[in-house]
Amino acid sequence: MNEHDHPAAMRERGSPAKPPIIELKGVYLEFEGKPILRNLNLHVERKQRMVIMGQSGAGKSTLLRLILGILRPSQGSILFDGRDLYDGSRRRINGIRNKIGMVYQSSALISSLTVRDNLALPLEELTHKHRGEIDRIVEEKLAMVGMEETGPLLPCELSGGMRKRVGIARALVMEPELLLFDEPTTGLDPVLSSVIDELIIDLTEKAHTTSIIVTHELASAFHIATRIAMLFQGKIIEEERPERFRASKNPVIEQFVEGRTEGPIQ
Repeated sequence: MNEHDHPAAMRERGSPAKPPIIELKGVYLEFEGKPILRNLNLHVERKQRMVIMGQSGAGKSTLLRLILGILRPSQGSILFDGRDLYDGSRRRINGIRNKIGMVYQSSALISSLTVRDNLALPLEELTHKHRGEIDRIVEEKLAMVGMEETGPLLPCELSGGMRKRVGIARALVMEPELLLFDEPTTGLDPVLSSVIDELIIDLTEKAHTTSIIVTHELASAFHIATRIAMLFQGKIIEEERPERFRASKNPVIEQFVEGRTEGPIQ
């Protein structure tokens, strides 16, 4: 994001600033008495590509599930477009969830349904669109990820990279304002990883969406991100532009970026 487009800069110029698309304030989360997140604060502005980094088991994927509304924080609040995600009726909460697309690490395609039917399912269940309109949307989203010919195929007939692309296409069918990616390049070779990285950048720019990407892969993170946040011991300890993040003097980030065995990360 251009520094001049930051909400603070816009206020200084007298322009009305929209609230962050997502804001987490003082979020705590416990499972069976074990703390996972501790007083976590994070805000994500529109059209950013926010990468969340951290060691395995740090709670990165859990954070995405909180934003999606699958989990509820033990304390604190999660705001979507300035309003509490849980403030209102179940219908309103579900309406917000429809504005968020999720790309799962495993792609999470239903094995018994064709690619076309996997993409059509949320449109059939959550909208009143007719068959012809649904088919048009499915074809459009598959074309956006270069998977136009895969509609009649089953997930088992696709390669790992193709499943990732179809998973992204499915996340786009509801025209979300926010896209969540959980380890989008895990299990892919370096070439396919680069293809997925470029696809994420291209799609979020074309669709004018905001993205939050969870990954521990440094090459992908620095290529994709407009901002990077580091999750450590249940908190966001730093959030910066990629070049500043890479140059951070925080010992946790230095150890993580350099891949050293000695340091505060055990």
